[in-house]
Amino acid sequence: MSGLHKGLIVAALHCAIGLSLTGKLMYDRATRPRIWVQALPWDPSLPIRGRYLALRLKPDAGSEYFRETNEQRVLFFVPEHPTELERGGTLTPDMWAEVTIPRTGPPRPIRLGIKRDGQIRPVEIN
Repeated sequence: MSGLHKGLIVAALHCAIGLSLTGKLMYDRATRPRIWVQALPWDPSLPIRGRYLALRLKPDAGSEYFRETNEQRVLFFVPEHPTELERGGTLTPDMWAEVTIPRTGPPRPIRLGIKRDGQIRPVEIN
């Protein structure tokens, strides 16, 4: 087997791993519960730095998924172009995050929203 064949096999394995993870996350998003949870800013001590918001989830005490979301910390990655949050919004107690509740592991953030007049309005980030 030549080096080219070995390289193609390794590349195919990498693609399969990436696609299987993408498929699992998409399946979870389609089948697992999605809820809005209040999100507060949190400053992690991580060696990586990038364009993300570090959030600490604060659900209502009586909510259905309180145990799965209480005090969980999630990272919400944002694109490089300016977002609605950077153009004038701020991280406030009115910020909410829509998350997927997987069978195991921490909640997975989907999108952010701001609560105004009792309704959550999703923030345009993309």
